[in-house]
Amino acid sequence: MKVSIEKQSDGSYIAYNTTGDKVRLIGTGDSVKEAKEDFFNSLDEVLQTYNEIGDDIPEFLNEDIEFSFDISSLFEYYSMFNVSALGRYLGINPGLMRQYKKGDTPISDAQLEKIESGIHRLAGELASLSLV
Repeated sequence: MKVSIEKQSDGSYIAYNTTGDKVRLIGTGDSVKEAKEDFFNSLDEVLQTYNEIGDDIPEFLNEDIEFSFDISSLFEYYSMFNVSALGRYLGINPGLMRQYKKGDTPISDAQLEKIESGIHRLAGELASLSLV
């Protein structure tokens, strides 16, 4: 199941499924962690209801969950990232990265792709390193 996590205009966060047309699950909170927890609570309640009424559970509700983040939510949840340093690593102006994090500046699809590809490249580097 695909789940999107986004920062709302009031500063709260929302998590909602983007797949499955039978059931809409929503979780909210003051942090990404709270929104995810509330989302999982909603999922548990829906699964419990299906079981109680003896109805077939839609297949997508049993799929592994794949999260997608907007930039603000990503940096809130993975707060160990230094936004400015990551911007320099990605070849993006650090000040612009901070604006993306705050949600003050619209971000193009091309820039999103550059950030996502760079984070995946960094993850690959980290996964292959050894400490001595």
